[in-house]
Amino acid sequence: MAQIFRLFPATRLQHGWAGLVAVVTCLCLAAPVRAEPVEDLLSALRMDEMLEVMREEGVAYGAELAQDMLPGGDSARWQALLTQIYDTDKMRTVVRNGFDDTLKGRDLTQVTTFFDTDLGQSITALELSARRAMADDSVEEAARETYRSLQGEETPRVAQITRFIEANDLLEANVAGALNASFRFFSGLVDGGGLAMSESEILTDVWSQEEETREDTQEWLYAFLLLAYQPLEDDELEAYIDLSTSEQGRALNRALFAGFNTMYDDISYALGLAAAQMMQQQDL
Repeated sequence: MAQIFRLFPATRLQHGWAGLVAVVTCLCLAAPVRAEPVEDLLSALRMDEMLEVMREEGVAYGAELAQDMLPGGDSARWQALLTQIYDTDKMRTVVRNGFDDTLKGRDLTQVTTFFDTDLGQSITALELSARRAMADDSVEEAARETYRSLQGEETPRVAQITRFIEANDLLEANVAGALNASFRFFSGLVDGGGLAMSESEILTDVWSQEEETREDTQEWLYAFLLLAYQPLEDDELEAYIDLSTSEQGRALNRALFAGFNTMYDDISYALGLAAAQMMQQQDL
């Protein structure tokens, strides 16, 4: 449940670029009214730490993106834009707004209490640690290879991971998020004058990658979850699955996707605009 969201789409689209990244300066977001239950839950989820990990991922990806698509590569100007784009305060505001909109008026005691327990804190720590580790390409590939080696074997742990993915709708939600954010990135690139494509052409291009995106996302999810939850006992992971299938657990999952998907969509569009700006400046 917690923060199992891919920051980047599973594949590069035909033009070689795509972005599920963090936040940008042009987002004009009003600070929400503080609601203590939501703040308590965000604290229990260690949201600030997760957003910092996502910021680091985004900056690294932004540098890679510049090498792929900007004539000047990863310049000082581009780094300055990335610093504005990956603003964890704004990222948190978007996620917080998603929580407020989705969880307004709901009793959050069950999920907050769970994540405040030793087991809940252990789970969030394991997720953060695995997320940081998989920023290393060699670690990610090793984790993927572990999953590949288990394909065709219905081990108890793989069965648990499958039920966890299904309970939280992680595959479908991550695929949809990747495709939507890729569409938004290309829309920003077009609106900024960096690319000439119609909306229908963008849609065709994005949807042509749906099957490949699904296959790669599934592999990434299993690789990540097997790595993250390896230290957990079966009954501990079972308790997490039980929480995921509860009413409050499902509401939390909806809030997480509402917050993160909105963030990814808005930021992908803004990154496209920023890239178009850089391309035009370098063409002058």
